[in-house]
Amino acid sequence: MSALFGRTLREAPAEAETANHQLLLRAGLAVQLAAGVYSYMPLGWRALRKIEDIIRDEMDAAGAQELLMPAIQPIELWREAGRLEAFGETIFRFADRRGREQVLAPTHEESVTDLFRKTVQSYRDLPRRVYQIQNKFRDEARPRGGLIRVRQFIMKDAYTFDADDEAFQASYDAMDRAYTNIWRRVGVPATRVQADSGAIGGKSSHEFIFLTGIGEDTIATCGACDYAANQERAEFDRGAPAGGAPGPLTPVETPGVTTIEALANFLDVPAAGTAKAGMYLADGRPAFAVIRGDLEFNELKLANSLGAREVRPMTDDEVAAEGWVAGYASPVGLEDALANATVIADTSIPEASNLVAGGNRADLHLRNVNHGRDWRADIVADLGLARAGDPCPTGCGAALALDRGIELGHIFRLGTVFSEPMQADFSGADGEQHLPIMGSYGIGVERLLAAVIEQNHDEHGIIWPPSVAPYDVHLVAIGFDRPEVAAAVAETEAALEAAGLSVLSDDRDERPGVKFTDADLLGMPVRVTVSPRNLKQDVVEVKARAAAEAESVPASALIDRVRALLAAAGDGAS
Repeated sequence: MSALFGRTLREAPAEAETANHQLLLRAGLAVQLAAGVYSYMPLGWRALRKIEDIIRDEMDAAGAQELLMPAIQPIELWREAGRLEAFGETIFRFADRRGREQVLAPTHEESVTDLFRKTVQSYRDLPRRVYQIQNKFRDEARPRGGLIRVRQFIMKDAYTFDADDEAFQASYDAMDRAYTNIWRRVGVPATRVQADSGAIGGKSSHEFIFLTGIGEDTIATCGACDYAANQERAEFDRGAPAGGAPGPLTPVETPGVTTIEALANFLDVPAAGTAKAGMYLADGRPAFAVIRGDLEFNELKLANSLGAREVRPMTDDEVAAEGWVAGYASPVGLEDALANATVIADTSIPEASNLVAGGNRADLHLRNVNHGRDWRADIVADLGLARAGDPCPTGCGAALALDRGIELGHIFRLGTVFSEPMQADFSGADGEQHLPIMGSYGIGVERLLAAVIEQNHDEHGIIWPPSVAPYDVHLVAIGFDRPEVAAAVAETEAALEAAGLSVLSDDRDERPGVKFTDADLLGMPVRVTVSPRNLKQDVVEVKARAAAEAESVPASALIDRVRALLAAAGDGAS
């Protein structure tokens, strides 16, 4: 430790709010260079490399081959795939000295598809599974949480190419199993949830979420069945719709009533018997959305249903400019004012009858509004935001719960969304050209390191699972300036390393309290202490990091005891 590059801190910097961020900095694992950009010190880099080794083991076992693709990509690839707009300002762009536009890779679907079309010709070459562990770059607007959201990060990204859906499912399942093994081996519990595919694209996807209060994602889960989904994607049972034969459309004066709650109270109707309007701009184009009054809009579902990259609520001035009346709007009789807008309805609207909706004039609503008779949406889709207490969509009868979480990994069913526009095809057994079915599979390596620390710590510091600990043993020397102690420390270190154990030896000229405090902060699985008092008794003090007390063992039994403590700590992590 006297030669170790880096130092520990007694207090965390003020900007570090979460436990993992505080411990990352206090333990000297990383040092921030700029917002969302970190340097990894020797201890942090050793832990990251051990995580990478575990990932490599599982990727190799899943039949994937490691390669390395460039971090610099021609922007033409992104235009060819049609994904440049989806990433927007997140992409780092630059021009080389010849003026050609380039991209610092935020991900590598385009590059790997280009590799496929240059190297694969026949169905006999399939399936193909490849992966890399490499830096990615994203110009995040708000880097946060230490390693949780950064601008330069290490990702394991894997890609599969299969001849048909059945073969693809085998690849997808192999990656799913590999991910489950990775979380177990690093000591972080992860929940598999349905997810939105976002800018990556594809038919569907699953995230692996570490449930924690510091997470930036909200996850809907059911305690009675295995349903779990990111709130962005989550479905729910909307309950029985308002029913009955359509009644006559009837205006009703509602002075000053501009909210669903006020409307329900004023007319003595349930909120589920009303229709709520939402006015949005979708990539700059007006969208008029309608949902049952007791529900809330999910703006990501809305954007996906409209095929838009960005959706935001209109301002009052923008609403007025369209000829709509905020607080009293509905599509009924508004054909002219909706000519330039897309009218979209949640699935709850066609299912219900005789709803109360806006009358498109201040202080006026309409009773008995029915979709299909009084108005018709251009698009009907699931626009609802799942909330705590909503019924599970599987019909099991239980209520959904909402929890916060961190996305550790994401696996995507890409289908042909890249192979088709990039014309990456292969010759099939029938002699015809076919498009490969693709999959994409990512893990944020540094985010996984942060999750390991968040899951494994106490008030004193990190408690590393042995599988990812920078060192197996923290060897503390008390009285190192004494020749007999120095000799015993050298002998102990040599014996531990000869047994295949890695050792961080604290040979510093520091007080015992400082050394023990740093040992707890750095969190190696086992601490071994050599001191003049122990030498007189021919024993060595041994303490598992998670144990309350140390124990004395004969020097001859040290190796066996350390191995037993490491095994016990590993079992606890898994």
